[in-house]
Amino acid sequence: MGCMTNDLRLVFGDLTLGVSGEGFAYIFSYSTGGLESLRCGGKEWLYRTPKPTFWRATTDNDRGSRFHLKSGMWLAADMFLRTVGVRVAVDGREFATPIAPVNNRYNGSETAKEVAITFIHETITVPATSAQVTYTVTAGGRMNVACRYTGCAGLPQLPVFGLRMIMPTKATGFTYEGLSGETYPDRMAGGVHGVYSVEGLPVTPYMVPQDCGMHMNTDWLEVTRDTVQDNTVKARIPSALRIEKSGEPFAFSCLPYTAQELENATHHEELPPARRTVLCIYGAVRGVGGIDSWGADVEEAYHIDAAKDIEFAFDIVPQ
Repeated sequence: MGCMTNDLRLVFGDLTLGVSGEGFAYIFSYSTGGLESLRCGGKEWLYRTPKPTFWRATTDNDRGSRFHLKSGMWLAADMFLRTVGVRVAVDGREFATPIAPVNNRYNGSETAKEVAITFIHETITVPATSAQVTYTVTAGGRMNVACRYTGCAGLPQLPVFGLRMIMPTKATGFTYEGLSGETYPDRMAGGVHGVYSVEGLPVTPYMVPQDCGMHMNTDWLEVTRDTVQDNTVKARIPSALRIEKSGEPFAFSCLPYTAQELENATHHEELPPARRTVLCIYGAVRGVGGIDSWGADVEEAYHIDAAKDIEFAFDIVPQ
């Protein structure tokens, strides 16, 4: 480890790895299975450790085609995911996870040019499969997040595959470059590419709460907050978290509710008070159909085959 040099400062905790630099600080947890703390722009941006997500709230068309009955095990997989492996690499050299007491050999003065940490998760589907998330941090705090789903024969079609990030407070809005309005893989024809700003975290007022707010073919996204979870802090200072594509454009939704919270409500007044920001970055999204709501399935071109691998990546850029 003596060869590690450059801008990233490393702290090897008993169950965590800290990576920091000018204006940013990240903590990766081996016990929670991912990025536990994301501090930049003077704010903490995580309320929960990001995890792979496999479910979007059921739509009227999903219910009509009984998709939720065919693929319901993905809801359970979305809620209960087991971390089965962690890999750490510093400046390209992989080594055993430095948990206690191995971490006692380090003194807190270690530095590096690049740190990569991979979390491998196993689903509770039958049969089981895996998804992994690799965070690669480089000088300046730019963090590439690469997600991979391992295809498995015998599993039902996926609703989505992405990464869910829950922020501590409600965002004031977001700005993105991509298609206008709400778009899905089978509803993009009316979308016009451009830069758009959305105030607040709007939830489409369907009679029954359901999935909404999807944005396809996105190049970059900035989510803005002016509050923190600490009630003693009264000043409202806006800051933004920026997400950029890494290769192919991504899809995203930015809502005040998780898919499970939307799923549980049969009327909007049953939704909990909006207090968090739920940002999901997707590499695959199932179409929503719309031929009718009484049984027609989504067209085959817009299915997600669970037997095939899915990979996507994006960058988190400190502001």
